[in-house]
Amino acid sequence: MKTYPLSLWTLVIGAFAIGMTEFVIMGLLPNVAGDLHVTTAAAGQLITGYALSVAIGGPIIVVATYKMARKNVLMLLMAIFSIGNFFAALSANYGLLMLSRVVTALAHGSFFGLGAIMAASLVPKNKQASAMALMFSGLTVANIVGVPFGTFIGQRLGWRASFFIISIIGIIAVLGLFFLVPKQKNKQKSTLLTELAVLKSGQLWVTLLISLFSFGSVFAFFTYITPVLQQITGFGDHAVDFTLIVFGIGVTIGNLIGGKLADWRLNESLIGLLIALEIFFLILFFVQSNGILMVLAVFLFGVLAFAQSPILQFRSMVLSEGAPLLSSTLNQSAMNIGNASGAFFGGLSVTYLPLHFLALTAPILSLIGLMLLLMQLNRIHAKESGQFLSNG
Repeated sequence: MKTYPLSLWTLVIGAFAIGMTEFVIMGLLPNVAGDLHVTTAAAGQLITGYALSVAIGGPIIVVATYKMARKNVLMLLMAIFSIGNFFAALSANYGLLMLSRVVTALAHGSFFGLGAIMAASLVPKNKQASAMALMFSGLTVANIVGVPFGTFIGQRLGWRASFFIISIIGIIAVLGLFFLVPKQKNKQKSTLLTELAVLKSGQLWVTLLISLFSFGSVFAFFTYITPVLQQITGFGDHAVDFTLIVFGIGVTIGNLIGGKLADWRLNESLIGLLIALEIFFLILFFVQSNGILMVLAVFLFGVLAFAQSPILQFRSMVLSEGAPLLSSTLNQSAMNIGNASGAFFGGLSVTYLPLHFLALTAPILSLIGLMLLLMQLNRIHAKESGQFLSNG
């Protein structure tokens, strides 16, 4: 950690704040619903609205701010983020709160897409994926520390206080970006047309589908992890809370390991992780009724699942065909769609099959991702071999 510049930690703070605002609402749904006189289901749509805004808004922001310096764009995004959370805290009704959540989410996808490129530019080439993983660790640490803290504050001082605090953290990130991140000339020589031209690339869309399906299994299972722990493992509320903290620790460790693996062997590491995840789910099916083994399994699930994240993100930049900014942001959109699709797929499983079968149905999505990955790599290898033979 000592080898990373102070400026990189500013990006970590920004990621931490975004992670808080995305997930803290889950623990405050009853409070929000009661205060704004809506149903809990309607309050839950605040999560859906946020996720859709992340997926759609990120690429639009990238196109709109393409000519701006990256540092200035990041500052603008965190400023929008802080203002959005400030108005969320002041929202007098459900409509205004939804609007503020949508505005806040506009900063999410583009911040991580652009922030990943900025993080990579702040370190030597052999540490770029690890630097990206460190930035993304802000998101995972937010789940362990920020979300429980925000929920605690919201339940005692009112849910509005949580959004005020998040807004302040966002302002700290803006100041850190201003004072610590060096001004850089955009090294990317492509024009906006060049970036947009990558949308015609079949390889880009396959790469995005790999991210979508590979990560889809994670949320297919994680969305329903509490019912699994309660109804199959037999855990009470306190045991569930403890297990989720263990999961968060595994997520943070996995994210950092994934960065190291991406710097070492990008595609081989992803193949290994996806195979390991399939084997893990098969073993999980047989041990999910054992409390001790289940705690260990949830920790390992966090490690394996989120070690993929920096690899998938870095891979989207490497295979961007000269358009890393748009590819990086679109990858964030793909992973968020994967989260929503995974939750939907998991919902179908728990609706029509016994709950314990989720451990067998969830990995179907990542298996599709693995098949797409192997097909893509085989095609790339065949293309490179053909070029070699023609040159020879």
